[in-house]
Amino acid sequence: MAVYENLPSQNQYVDAVLSLYLKLPDTPHKPSYYDRLTASGFFAQQIPMNTIEAALLLASLRRLSRQGEQPPLSPVRSLAYFVPVIQELTAAPLPDEYLQYLRLKLRSFSSR
Repeated sequence: MAVYENLPSQNQYVDAVLSLYLKLPDTPHKPSYYDRLTASGFFAQQIPMNTIEAALLLASLRRLSRQGEQPPLSPVRSLAYFVPVIQELTAAPLPDEYLQYLRLKLRSFSSR
């Protein structure tokens, strides 16, 4: 018999995704209705939370590590911005230990 007690509800999942999203640099201070719909779509697609977190961190790090002479990017206005990276990591998942590396790397950018 399978145990499903540890699976988050849709609301818990959506709240967790939005919390990760709002903690990133250059994202809004509060989610929009469309951000909530996008996160609900991730839940419906059964995208693992580790994949979501890795995609959000990876996309943010890509933005932060742009060359200095390039014009600055405008702030991220929607969770949908991250959909292509989520699709990328769904097709070719990163090793589990890479998520920890991404967390540390983003912290190093944040402390600058």
